[in-house]
Amino acid sequence: MQRFGFLLVPGFSMLSLAAAVEPLRMANAQAKRDLYAWEFLSWSGESVAASNNMLTAPTLDLRQVKQLDVLILVAGVDVAAYGDAGFFGWLRNACRQVKVFGATSTGSLLLAKAKLLRGRTCTIHWEYVDGFREQFGDVHMSGELYEFDNNLMTCSGGSAGMDMMLQRIAGEHGQKLAMLVAEQYMHPAIRPAHEDARMGLQSRLNISNSRLIKAVEVMQAQLEQPLTCAQVADRSNISVRQMERLFKQYLQHTPSQFYLHLRLHKAQHLLHQSSFTITQIAQACGFNSVSYFARCYRQQFGCVPSATRK
Repeated sequence: MQRFGFLLVPGFSMLSLAAAVEPLRMANAQAKRDLYAWEFLSWSGESVAASNNMLTAPTLDLRQVKQLDVLILVAGVDVAAYGDAGFFGWLRNACRQVKVFGATSTGSLLLAKAKLLRGRTCTIHWEYVDGFREQFGDVHMSGELYEFDNNLMTCSGGSAGMDMMLQRIAGEHGQKLAMLVAEQYMHPAIRPAHEDARMGLQSRLNISNSRLIKAVEVMQAQLEQPLTCAQVADRSNISVRQMERLFKQYLQHTPSQFYLHLRLHKAQHLLHQSSFTITQIAQACGFNSVSYFARCYRQQFGCVPSATRK
């Protein structure tokens, strides 16, 4: 029997926790024997509130972590400022005492801050991918649904935790048991790791024009060093006039306006999720002037970047 420990960070995602724990419970039920056990841990030693304010009480003392086989960090919103030297020191030591460690959703950010991911491959919730890559250049951030890298397992959060656990169950106890577990949760297939973690552009923007989707993809790939409209059109195999007409028809913006919005939304994510200075964030989002960046940001969001950071 394997013993899992879930370290709960305040504001953790209840869905992420349930998606990781429930397949273990159902595997026991379907196998009619205890293949897995699980415990909950808390850095404070007290009950931890999830992002929906539901409380979960710890069932294992931090000093007993060596009793576990697997330690999973479960996090959610507002993790960028979480943790001090004592916490990260304990986390490094705890991960050395277990056979496997990992994280769901934004927990990968805390593992990276604890210097546990250098030279490793991991994933994280799609909102945090850009900020993570900017901050931790020594970690390979794949952006996949889930990742297994030797004794490290991470997933992008939400329902991806179920796919990650189902893959682990399949590897340890066979595909048949994993599919029985998936069927109980009306999860028709175990998604492969490389399936998109984020809803596709067609669904997110409610557009079906392939040339417009290509133009947006070109823009998204060049946020740090923005292209001219002519360059975007050329890489999308359409004329500038045709591109302008498509953006106006489907997105109610000119290409340059939409491109600016993409860069500003990336900046907003970095302000929330990273410790970069405002100057560094401006440069990472293609702004050579901090004052121009601040002016554009205020027009978009109604406040200056420093206010968002606070």
